[in-house]
Amino acid sequence: MISLRNVSKFYYNKGVIATGFAKVNLDFAIGEFVAITGESGSGKSTLLSVISGLDTYEEGEMYVNGKETSHYLEKDWEKYRRENIAIIYQNFNLINSYTVYQNIELVLTLNGVKRQDRHEKVMSLLKQVDLEKYKRTKVSKLSGGQKQRVAIARALAKETPIIIADEPTGNLDKDSAEAIIKLLSEVAKNKLVIVVTHNYEQIAPYATRKITMHDGKILEDKKIKEFTKIDNYNVASIKEIALGDKINLGVRNTFNVLPKFLLLFFVYAFVVSSLMSEYSSFKKEEYEESRNGENYVFSNADDKRIIVTKKDRSAFSEKEIENIENYKNVNYVVKNDVLVDKQLNLFNKQTSLWVSGNVDDLDNFKGKVDVGREAKDSNEVVILGSKDDYYLGTNAENMLNGEYYISDSYEENSDYSYAIKVVGIKYLPEDQYVDYTIYLSDEILDKFLFKNNVDSSTVTIDFMNKFYEVDQYNSQFKIVNSDDVPEGEVYISSDLNYLCPNEVCLGQKMNILVDNIYFKDQKELAITKVYDKDNFNSLIMIPNYDKKNFENLYNGRLYVNSSDYYKLFDHGIFQMSVFVDDAIHVDKVKRLLEKDYKLIVIKDTLSNDVILQIIKIFKMISTVVSVIVLFFISYFVIRLILKSRNMYFSIVRMLGGTKKTAKDLLIIELLVVSNLAYFFFVGLAYFDKNGLNVLEAVNKYFLIKDYVILYLIICLMSYLISQRYARKLFKDSVMNTYREEV
Repeated sequence: MISLRNVSKFYYNKGVIATGFAKVNLDFAIGEFVAITGESGSGKSTLLSVISGLDTYEEGEMYVNGKETSHYLEKDWEKYRRENIAIIYQNFNLINSYTVYQNIELVLTLNGVKRQDRHEKVMSLLKQVDLEKYKRTKVSKLSGGQKQRVAIARALAKETPIIIADEPTGNLDKDSAEAIIKLLSEVAKNKLVIVVTHNYEQIAPYATRKITMHDGKILEDKKIKEFTKIDNYNVASIKEIALGDKINLGVRNTFNVLPKFLLLFFVYAFVVSSLMSEYSSFKKEEYEESRNGENYVFSNADDKRIIVTKKDRSAFSEKEIENIENYKNVNYVVKNDVLVDKQLNLFNKQTSLWVSGNVDDLDNFKGKVDVGREAKDSNEVVILGSKDDYYLGTNAENMLNGEYYISDSYEENSDYSYAIKVVGIKYLPEDQYVDYTIYLSDEILDKFLFKNNVDSSTVTIDFMNKFYEVDQYNSQFKIVNSDDVPEGEVYISSDLNYLCPNEVCLGQKMNILVDNIYFKDQKELAITKVYDKDNFNSLIMIPNYDKKNFENLYNGRLYVNSSDYYKLFDHGIFQMSVFVDDAIHVDKVKRLLEKDYKLIVIKDTLSNDVILQIIKIFKMISTVVSVIVLFFISYFVIRLILKSRNMYFSIVRMLGGTKKTAKDLLIIELLVVSNLAYFFFVGLAYFDKNGLNVLEAVNKYFLIKDYVILYLIICLMSYLISQRYARKLFKDSVMNTYREEV
């Protein structure tokens, strides 16, 4: 089975060469029970390490089934150990944080045995070594004899043709030692058993051969009794450990030594918090700089604003509006969207005071006024602005006096000539200074919106086969609504008679065409009345009719019924502004809306490209540098922490686990800890938005992609740390790594 020809083992330490053993020539066969004895330092244990493939040899040749092994690589020795060797150690080499059951099961798991088959096998072995009632007991709580029986059961679990025992009774009392040797002799039939011992008398009744070593040489090789040599034997059937079992082991190892877990968690918590802190600071700076960008189209550049239209350019239904209002993270919806970007000019005729500001719905006003009172009636408004403003601050009381009119809509006796009263003023925080915001009631907003629709539409009069485009600054063909005109009819000025046959327009038809970016409409009306200076007031009842200014105020206009007029221009809501509760949720709401609607996200339209690009480049460079620095800091700290785990990984390899398996277990363990640290801080960020003052910048400025990027960085760092440590840990033979630890 195994033959050694002039095999020597040397150790090199700081330029000094020591001999483990030299020029050893031995043959071992299946069926033997070999006892190797000799004083301490004679080379017994070193010889076992070489025979078992745990350590290399420097000279000579070792044959396994007639095949040379001098060319073996680490993977070849791993295969040899897994298929041929089971080892029982003097100091047991059990995993103290595992239970008795888990220690024995580990061998079967490493060798790819399925879970359902493992249980039956482990229970059978526990019964064989009389440890059934201790299966859930951690081995650290067992006596020496019990631990050795666990080690024997673990060795037998491999079902290999060779069992090697290094001082299996060295730490036991006489009775326990005799029981262990007897048990070993009973279970080791039809195998090659090699036992290293100081106390040959304990082994003598069972040994078939005695080898005595002295000073690294074979002093005696004596046959004690006959044995039946077995030429045909079965090599253990070994498979690769299943991925699921590998993950289970890695996760178990994460938590089985609590101090180690807490130290690793603290290190990764430091790494995650450092990266989050730096990354979020750059995100904040990038965000603040983006807010300083310019937008030449939309006057309201609120970074929480999203402009929404339908893809087919049709009007929104009430159901669609309601659905959008109920979207998560939507604060409110402004249906009168065009007003958001329109400056409203209010003029006080009594004081000649002008007030100009952005428009908003009174329903969206938050908080309480600082001067005056809240609005109650439909014609009452509230203004939001800075206290440092001269009119809002020093002269606030004066602004609350008198009536205001919408200056660009003011026209005596027109539908838009209505008095507005400023009743309250609210001040912005001291660090904010923006234009006024004028909060109007729905009634005023609707009128103002309708006026805006009229002003933004192209109106054409189709009359007597000719087209006349209406100019809002010219009274000719200007359309005015009046309830004194019946539906379907139009009253025209006598000045238009020249356009009709025989200069008589009564009974003729006039078609009004309306065209804007969202809709087109037309209405055909019958000319039923023709007015002039003398009969105008009898047809159109206008209070305080100014006959002297007839030419300037009334002549040339087309008077139609209010219902016809509103039907021409009021076709519903085609554009809305959705305001999100927080800028960090804009992208989330955007993803929900863009499936069905066409969007303009205001924060994406702000122009400040050069500075933002500089910030992004600096952020990338700084992040890379930080990752590198944190990588090396965390690596050196983690290496110190994991040094206590070297024993575990050495035992895994001794039991037949491959270097790759041990490395994968290390990777999984570190990935689990790093993931726990990462999601711990993500959880803190989540609770921060519910009122906790933790990771405020992360919660405010991180998007989903930022969390993903940071997560990938943490996982990559953890993987590279484990790879770097694994290269150091597994670069030597198993015994070299083991000796460093013990």
